[in-house]
Amino acid sequence: MEEEITGNLDRKAEDSIVRRVAWYSLIVNTMLVIVKLYLSWVSGSLALEADAIHSFIDVLASIALIAGIWLSCLKRENYPYGLYKIENLVSVIIAFLVFLTAWEILTEAVSGGDTTVSFSGWVLFAVAALISVPYILGRYEVRMGRKYNSPGLIADGKQHIVDVLSTSVVFSALFAQYFGIPVDSIAAAIVAFFIAYSGWEILKDSMRTLLDASIDYDTRDRIKSAILSDPMVTGIKDLTARNSGRFIFVEATVNMKRLDLSEAHNASERIELKINEIVPNVERVVIHYEPKEKLHLRYAVPTENPEGKICPHFGEAPYFTILEFSIKDAKLMRKETISNPVVGLERQKGIRSAEFLLTCKPDVIYSKQPLAGKSAEYVFESAGILVKLTGADHTGDLIKEIKSELMMDKGSDPAALTGDKTD
Repeated sequence: MEEEITGNLDRKAEDSIVRRVAWYSLIVNTMLVIVKLYLSWVSGSLALEADAIHSFIDVLASIALIAGIWLSCLKRENYPYGLYKIENLVSVIIAFLVFLTAWEILTEAVSGGDTTVSFSGWVLFAVAALISVPYILGRYEVRMGRKYNSPGLIADGKQHIVDVLSTSVVFSALFAQYFGIPVDSIAAAIVAFFIAYSGWEILKDSMRTLLDASIDYDTRDRIKSAILSDPMVTGIKDLTARNSGRFIFVEATVNMKRLDLSEAHNASERIELKINEIVPNVERVVIHYEPKEKLHLRYAVPTENPEGKICPHFGEAPYFTILEFSIKDAKLMRKETISNPVVGLERQKGIRSAEFLLTCKPDVIYSKQPLAGKSAEYVFESAGILVKLTGADHTGDLIKEIKSELMMDKGSDPAALTGDKTD
């Protein structure tokens, strides 16, 4: 409950930051419109007037962005998956505004290429100073949009970066006209192409989300690793994840060791927490679990050396030996001895050793030392791993013990194991 409250507070803080950045965009765009209209009035430049109109389109885009972010944060019973995609709709609107801007720059620059205007040199310096404003704002918006996974901010920021090109075209046109060199039409055509391409990139990314395309491969791989890292999980049957605005929805069907509902539920909660730790802005994780017929059983035992002498103290063991058996015929399929990476710790060697063993996904832990009441036992118990005592001094003896137990469980004669190879 406490984690849920903390998560809600973090979400509200992020929403507040995103809205604040959107308001910055609106304020700066409004100021640019006023300044450009003033400069166009002073200089009589049609190009500057067109650029002021372009900035006014940015004001409309900023208003749409703020409205989209606000609406996407609302909760409605009729929309159980939220209104997050409104941000993506806003991004589509911004993309079409970028297309309109490209067309506007092209037509205005071409039509006004032969117009001769007379203006003071300070207008050139003023327009040159304006070039850096949308670039700084755009870079800031894109950075904040990526940090808080806001497609609306990213789209608006990219449009502002493109505005640098449009203002540069205006400056080039003014500069050329100031010295009587008509080159603005060619420059406008080139810039219009790049602006249209930027709009296509924004539109493409937004439409992917609106059409519920899968998330990027890197994020999907991180989610997959988080699921497989749980000791109860034996495999992933199906994994789907999609973006919705700034947030990600994850749904997975996983195979678990056994269908104990309580243990499976605990495992699902662990997986959800793990995914939220490594992937930002995950709104919902749904884990469906189902059993999978086990063909093998994996055992782990602490050992003193690679030769297989069983260590009497679990946390002090320098090695662990992994034994994997076929359930069908009790045949030893794999034997591997691995070093214990935490044996050199001064404290908590027992629990750290247990946590390390979880990565090996054993079904049963054998120990000469009783683990009842110790931290290692709680680690294994929460992961659904059985802990057994053994009196064997060597893994060879333990292998015979396991084979005998498996064959008895199958109703077979343990004597039939005598001729089997154990190492």
